[in-house]
Amino acid sequence: MEKHVAYQSRLNHPEDFKVKYRFYSEKEGGRKHLPFQGLRSDFWYEHENHTLQGIFMIWPEFENENGELIETGSVLEEGVARMWIINDSLRPYHKEKIKIGIKGYFIEGQRTGECEVISIIGLMENPIINE
Repeated sequence: MEKHVAYQSRLNHPEDFKVKYRFYSEKEGGRKHLPFQGLRSDFWYEHENHTLQGIFMIWPEFENENGELIETGSVLEEGVARMWIINDSLRPYHKEKIKIGIKGYFIEGQRTGECEVISIIGLMENPIINE
């Protein structure tokens, strides 16, 4: 299995925010097996004033129990993930809406996990390249 290349080294800035997450079990309508690091699921978060339709390209990058990036293999059923806004032209939109305590979901055709924003890291300062 190939080692995951950290998004921070690819994107040259820190993660936008962190979430505490839990993947749904198969009985709850979730995955049969836990995903591997590098999952590129879509993301949706709850906000009463969403003006955009659909889901967002905000990708998770999972940490182990010690807060270190998981480099290979499957991720934990629940834990902490670093979240990366991939379409950085939407960063101004997300800056206004993503706050600590916001609930969100990993989407892979259906909701496969839930999460809550626990910290804002680079969301307010990270660059907007594609303006």
